[in-house]
Amino acid sequence: MADRIPVADGLFAETKDGARLIGSRCASCGTPYFPKVDWCRHPECAASKIEDAGFGPDGTIWSCAIQDYPPPAPAKFDKPYKPYAMAVVDLADGLRVLGQIKTDDIRSVKPDMKVTLVVDALCHDDAGNEVVTWKFEVNHA
Repeated sequence: MADRIPVADGLFAETKDGARLIGSRCASCGTPYFPKVDWCRHPECAASKIEDAGFGPDGTIWSCAIQDYPPPAPAKFDKPYKPYAMAVVDLADGLRVLGQIKTDDIRSVKPDMKVTLVVDALCHDDAGNEVVTWKFEVNHA
């Protein structure tokens, strides 16, 4: 039986409250990081105090584009390749992150749209397992 496996370990989680990106935040200056870091990289932070942090699920698209051609390795996708929307999303808790947009109409994706972080299929591996990653789903409400 095929399994559902993450594209990489330790980047995201599905919680009872929805999907979350797993990262860090500096307790001294508040700078968010994804993925996790060991020290604060903010040039004006004098006391790096890194703590684990979860980010999401609510955000707003800051910028977007259509990936019209297959990206180079190590990007993963099922064949035949299908174009998809990508966006830089400002999460409500201060993190700006890139992700695919889960939608049936990739040309309708625009800046300022409200989105929700989700975990969704990226592709399938050679064993038939569903490889999942984080994406953003447009809120139509």
